[in-house]
Amino acid sequence: MNPSAPAQRIPQPPCAVPGAPSPFTATGRTLRWGVVATGGIATSVTQDLARLEDGVLHAVSSRSQGSAEAFAEKFGFATSYYDDDGVTGYQRLFNDPEVDVVYIATPHAQHYEVARAALTAGKHVLCEKAFTVNAREAAELIDLARANNLFLMEALWTRFLPSVNRAWDIIHSGELGEIQWVQADLGFPSDHGSSHRLWDPAAGGGALLDLGVYPLTWALGSLGFPSAVTATAVLNDDGVDTQNGLTLTYAGGAQAQLTTSLVAACPGQATVVGTKGWLRSGAVLHNPRELTVQLHQGEERVETFDQAGGGYAYELRETTRCIQEGLTESPTMPWADTLDTMRLLDGVRGQLGMRYANDD
Repeated sequence: MNPSAPAQRIPQPPCAVPGAPSPFTATGRTLRWGVVATGGIATSVTQDLARLEDGVLHAVSSRSQGSAEAFAEKFGFATSYYDDDGVTGYQRLFNDPEVDVVYIATPHAQHYEVARAALTAGKHVLCEKAFTVNAREAAELIDLARANNLFLMEALWTRFLPSVNRAWDIIHSGELGEIQWVQADLGFPSDHGSSHRLWDPAAGGGALLDLGVYPLTWALGSLGFPSAVTATAVLNDDGVDTQNGLTLTYAGGAQAQLTTSLVAACPGQATVVGTKGWLRSGAVLHNPRELTVQLHQGEERVETFDQAGGGYAYELRETTRCIQEGLTESPTMPWADTLDTMRLLDGVRGQLGMRYANDD
């Protein structure tokens, strides 16, 4: 982690600039996509992916033939792959020369293995958050992408939303004065059984890796990386965190308090407070449709935002644009930020005594 890094304005992706064309609008050559996994997040992202004017749904992979074929038929993929004769479905997808770029939507603990296989096969990669389970895995993937001149990005879609980029504009314009503290929370009572990935330590389960990046995004976007982090959590019998709290402190005295939970229904909002006023996101903070600004002794202002599709189109547009322009990393979601975030989360897990199989 880069301690005491000053708060820097996260560069806006072109599609988040006011008046920009729809993120579904083509910006260059057509890319043929492969999607790895067929779960809930893969379904949501693919719905937006199918609307890209310069994107083609070429292939999907799953462990089972039935899941792969059903997903392909539902969304109109040209082909599907599944585990067969000792070869994984995703490796068979990566062996397909027609695939240009892959979106990885497996559980966290599989990200490293799958992304490494994709990069080794010469595919550009968009990988779901949390990017990996630990910083070592993240660093190895970044090195592999760099060595092979391939695009690689963490799919932290919140960073690309027009509403969130507008929040960064307000925060860094000085309208709120000097930022003093940030409060952000996200959580829900999970009714999934103990075998679900959210509760499975082998899958990297727990609130921290699954939800923690969203409140953290608001702290990092407002104040940068902290000089110190203090963490508390409740761990279940399997060593998975059911709820956690992080306090980030900064050299100038600012603080951030962040909470994520798999047992409580949280407000799901972020509040950024400065010497002249405050800004609050609408719920939920990872996809807000409105921002409220209140200046000291001034009138309250509410800004509302339209959204293209399910909101994932903005990160898909950035991925497409970067590949079309020959970039290996996005200026909005650079490798350094992903790596520093994983280092921060490694430090949090160290404080909490949380270890996963990938750590060994």
